[in-house]
Amino acid sequence: MKSIDEACARRIMTSREIDAARPEPPPVDHQAALAAAQARMVATGQWNASQIMGRRWPIGCVALEITQRCNLDCTACYLSEHAEAVKDLPLEEVFRRIDRIFDHYGPNTDVQVTGGDPTLRKRAELVAIIRRIRDKGMRPTLFTNGIRARRDLLRELVDAGLVDVAFHVDMTQQRKGYADEISLNALRQEYIERARGLRLAIMFNTTVFDGNFEQVPEVVAFFVRNSDAVRLASFQLQAETGRGVLGRRDPRITIASVARQIERGADATLSFDSAHAGHARCNRHAMALVINGKVYDMLDDQALFHAVLERTAKLQFDRQDRSVAVRIFAKCMLGSSSLTRRGAAWLLRKLWHARGDLLHARGHVDKLTFFIHDFMDACSLEKERIDACIFTTATSEGPISMCLHNARRDTFVLQPVRLHDGNGFWNPLSNAVTPQPAPVPQPIQLHRNAVKGRRKRARNDGRQAGCG
Repeated sequence: MKSIDEACARRIMTSREIDAARPEPPPVDHQAALAAAQARMVATGQWNASQIMGRRWPIGCVALEITQRCNLDCTACYLSEHAEAVKDLPLEEVFRRIDRIFDHYGPNTDVQVTGGDPTLRKRAELVAIIRRIRDKGMRPTLFTNGIRARRDLLRELVDAGLVDVAFHVDMTQQRKGYADEISLNALRQEYIERARGLRLAIMFNTTVFDGNFEQVPEVVAFFVRNSDAVRLASFQLQAETGRGVLGRRDPRITIASVARQIERGADATLSFDSAHAGHARCNRHAMALVINGKVYDMLDDQALFHAVLERTAKLQFDRQDRSVAVRIFAKCMLGSSSLTRRGAAWLLRKLWHARGDLLHARGHVDKLTFFIHDFMDACSLEKERIDACIFTTATSEGPISMCLHNARRDTFVLQPVRLHDGNGFWNPLSNAVTPQPAPVPQPIQLHRNAVKGRRKRARNDGRQAGCG
């Protein structure tokens, strides 16, 4: 019998497999994209009655990086050492990538407008990008650290079609004046107030690492207290990739241990295994009702969830208007008498259990989703998980697995880009357009101000070069 270490080693992608993992051409139509997603789930052993990928949507979301620049110096950062030397993609190229995302996955695709921090783009360009995504019938989300995401900007972006805003706040960002993760709740509150009342679903991303693992319950409790505004709280396990300096995370930080921390903060047992999204070792999520500040598990009846998922798989829910989403869901459920009876029985039990809190809350109920992402280390990419990936990044050649893109970012962001009109190549380092692609200089010179504090990782300079 082979050892566990040998079995694990077989899963790690070779250099040849990494080089071959290029984007596939767009499917013949969007229905074919859904079928292809299901086929990938089957091939990787992830297809079951709980699987959303390939049943509800052909991809979880696509990251559209519109700048490599950032105004923070995070100790856990997926950008490369050379990111600050890369110029912003021409607007025409950003539009082409948006169109290509649509060609791959179709309407209602979730597109993360990200970077770096996307608010560092010219304001008019950022607004135009959001509008282009929405005009294609897709759903744009702004991923930002929040520093420049003022209310007037958010309002203008909502007018252009923005659906969600996801604020990334945690201690890896080294924000001045905040001693720990709990103190950052004051900043989170400020960001909530900036977006409150706008037609936006508010989300938060938190990187979990050695320095804040013990404080995750207090952060979760904060999201519960603000569940009238916050729709999703995402916890991302720190990965050894990009220009981060933290190294490998503590072995105690796993999907299971973070789920337990979330349950501690929610003061409730949550069903993290009822709904699956992509690979089980990459993602877990739970859905909860919050009534009078108390959390109630929404997915505690797995068989009922399976039936509801099958019934509602083709529906699209409006995240900007909960009442519209509820009406769409209720209408679909009422179309099946047996499912209506099962759902009504579950709801009555839940309402009876929560009757005291419902009375105090005067019938007000909020919904809060918890998501856990375990992104892969750059030197530990697993082919099966790459094949089952539900989070991709848009490149000049098409969407590619986000973990693979983060691990080999320079391969994608430093290469000259052929312009859509065929009139030459755009150079990411010089911003010049030339008839032929210019070679990438070695070494790449960074301006002193662009290096920030990351040269402290010089001890690890050769680490990622030997991956694969």
